[in-house]
Amino acid sequence: MELRTLRYFVAVAEELHFGRAASRLHMSQPPLSRAIKQLEADAGALLFARSPTGVTLTAVGAVLLDEARALLDHADRVRIRVSAAAGASTITVGMLGDATDPGVSRLAAAYRRSHPGIDIRVRDTDLTDPTCGLRAQLVDVALTRGPFDETALTVRTLRTDPVGVVLRADDPLAGRDRLRLAELSDRRWFQFPQGTDPIWQSYWNGGRPREGPVVRAVQECLQAVLWNGTIGLAPLGHDLPAEFALVPLTDMAPSRVVAVWNEGDTNPLIRSFVETATAAYLH
Repeated sequence: MELRTLRYFVAVAEELHFGRAASRLHMSQPPLSRAIKQLEADAGALLFARSPTGVTLTAVGAVLLDEARALLDHADRVRIRVSAAAGASTITVGMLGDATDPGVSRLAAAYRRSHPGIDIRVRDTDLTDPTCGLRAQLVDVALTRGPFDETALTVRTLRTDPVGVVLRADDPLAGRDRLRLAELSDRRWFQFPQGTDPIWQSYWNGGRPREGPVVRAVQECLQAVLWNGTIGLAPLGHDLPAEFALVPLTDMAPSRVVAVWNEGDTNPLIRSFVETATAAYLH
């Protein structure tokens, strides 16, 4: 059994859907299906029970999943030890988001346990660069949020979060259970500096041009709300001070938490980081 095929199998087993697994692996579905069928032929048993809505693991598949994860973890440790011996023992992680996110905490703990000899450097970035310095080669991998221009980048979705609007607690709309974007059309919104990724800017402006103050950091966004009654969007689940309210939006696409790295970068530390992140954010 090839390691690549086992990675395919683990992706399908974790997603329980061939289409989502193919998207996660950045490949089309037909070759993924063929690889899994060949793996089943090699194993001499079905690994998945298939249905129109997805797949479930068979008893044999559940056994293979445990073994495949162990084999892949060992293979990653081998690559990392070899890289460390060759001097590649540092990984720089760009981060855009809430450092108190439980996913980040689980990832940090899991990575420390599995990679005790690796020096992890974190580069915190502002809202003007959703790729956290990847294109400028300032970081090896980024933990950030989409959407943004993914040209020449590889993106792994870790989680999706519903989005709400940030309001001052005394705002007339703050007591609503939910809102629609159309109800916010006459309000001033946060703006990002000129030159910011237009896909990123459009998403956080609800898909249309807006007027409002330019901000670069989360704290600047909150101060704009507090002092000027400006509004903006934020993922639900963030703990905000009592002066603010976060009201869910019913017609806003969820925000994706993603791991992203430069396409074609074969640094084994990146692969192990992304796999650890995927497992950490699944919980």
